[in-house]
Amino acid sequence: MTRVSLRALLAWLLLATGVASAHDADILYIEAHRAAPESPEVREVMTLTPESLARLLSLEGTGAALNTRDALAGQLDAISARVWGSAPLAAGGQSCTRTAHAASPRRAFVELTATFTCPPGPLRQRFALLERLPPEYRVILGSVREGELPGAVFADASRPEVALPDGVSRTSLSGRFAGWVGLGMRHIFEGVDHLAFLLAVLLVGGGFKRVLWLVTSFTVAHSLTLGAAALGWVVLDGAGARWVEAAIAASIIYVALENLILREHRHRVLVTFLFGLIHGFGFAGVLAGYGLGESVATALLGFNVGVELGQAVVVAVLLPILRMLQRRPALHTRAVRAVSIGILAVGGFWMVERALG
Repeated sequence: MTRVSLRALLAWLLLATGVASAHDADILYIEAHRAAPESPEVREVMTLTPESLARLLSLEGTGAALNTRDALAGQLDAISARVWGSAPLAAGGQSCTRTAHAASPRRAFVELTATFTCPPGPLRQRFALLERLPPEYRVILGSVREGELPGAVFADASRPEVALPDGVSRTSLSGRFAGWVGLGMRHIFEGVDHLAFLLAVLLVGGGFKRVLWLVTSFTVAHSLTLGAAALGWVVLDGAGARWVEAAIAASIIYVALENLILREHRHRVLVTFLFGLIHGFGFAGVLAGYGLGESVATALLGFNVGVELGQAVVVAVLLPILRMLQRRPALHTRAVRAVSIGILAVGGFWMVERALG
């Protein structure tokens, strides 16, 4: 398989799902199925975004798209073998034998499957593929049959080898989605655009009661659209996801302009709610590319809880500072103007960047 043909395949995948959004997916999600603890057959399903696949294969740039399904199928089969070769599975200290593998492009992600024949004993898997990815990437083992363990096992560059549960073990509810809570918190802390929007809203938020209304409206709104998109009730194609990202930038520009132009912000709660709906689709874009399978409900709950906790931490840090500024009106006015101009400039840059892809 040539480098050119791989680039052509990735061009097709990227065109099928749209340009990468500002919320880069950084998860490889795996479900492992073993009928019984000593069953020799183990089947695994890995889902990842086309962007993650491109990074994993260490390719830059794109080529001409493939025109035939047969050609595409041939390339996917070779890619599947290459990826699974970097994630060897072992049982009882002995290597498992991969007997089959396949790959299929889905709407928002790529699905790679593999079947292994394993000797008796506990399963362990080493994800050497993490060495070829940025350090923030991680592998999440979603479930092992018989016995559902959604989101229970995480691997990253510092711990690339993990023990797979034996198929009969069970974890508590907190153990099942605690990892997704952490991912949600990390996303809000690293989501600079969401933080910029929140800061712009809080700059002229007013008293505690009004701030509570603002934060609640944003929370309710993005929870609604996050749930609708993550559960598949609303489906965004690649172009739609790109315009959602551009709309998030536009929301930042609008709120910053309001801060600079208007003296009163009577409709800020409604504005925050409406833009919160758009930000929810942005949050959903993080989950949509993972192909979460049986763990979607747990992932949605845990991720949303993490987002809310992260948001609460941000508000708790910013609010006392803003309240102190409000006690000095002249200083507060200058601070609102300076920070809003900065947010406006950054939002404008994001708007152009995302609209142009």
